[in-house]
Amino acid sequence: MRIEVFADNDRLDARAAQLIAEVVRTVPRPVLGLATGGTPTGVYRKLREAYRNREISFRNTVTFNLDEYVGLPAEHPQSYISYMNEHLFSHVDIPREHIHIPDGTAPDPLAECRRYDEALARAGRIDLQLLGLGHNGHIGFNEPGPTLNRNTHVVELSPTTREANARFFQSLDEVPRQAITMGIGSILHARRIVLLVKGEDKADIVARALTGPITTEVPASLLQTHPDLIVLLDAAAACRLDESRIAVIRADG
Repeated sequence: MRIEVFADNDRLDARAAQLIAEVVRTVPRPVLGLATGGTPTGVYRKLREAYRNREISFRNTVTFNLDEYVGLPAEHPQSYISYMNEHLFSHVDIPREHIHIPDGTAPDPLAECRRYDEALARAGRIDLQLLGLGHNGHIGFNEPGPTLNRNTHVVELSPTTREANARFFQSLDEVPRQAITMGIGSILHARRIVLLVKGEDKADIVARALTGPITTEVPASLLQTHPDLIVLLDAAAACRLDESRIAVIRADG
């Protein structure tokens, strides 16, 4: 595990974009696992800038998003395909057939989960998986519980998760109660994982996830088992880490 702490979120975003761009430039047919939400928007902005400056091309890149809400059509402004189009896909040269996001309106959600896993298997191993971190320790929409699902599955979103996402909707009542999410096994199978966390409100769960016991009650704690995990934190999110237990690189000196 490598942890890098940044005082400046712009530098954090630039570092994450740099790691992604390295994969896009050096792997002949790169496979990226992508995340949504408020945290990675700056990263996608940096990637758009790199594309505009002709530093990278996405024409050979294949992407798999972590999740999608059940019941939201693609044209809904809060669907994750709308999010990805707004923040990245509509601004770069990625072929549409290379984009994979679960279909939240599929008539048979379980069949859609199987279809998504089959597409993942055909694409091969994800080269870099980008992750955020939920307040309750979820990654993707893999919520805490006595067990975790290895494969893509339908999940009941916890009240904590729905409340955290309510800021993107008109009210809490509009937040979907279910989502389709990539399973923990697929996430951990990625060659490299980059975890982004910002804000003091995430400091407690950062410490639990990175230095606490490995438990399904904190799904992100399973990331401790990954051989190539890079964690990018702002100073506020890192403030409760015990630096005597884990090597921390102060990226801003």
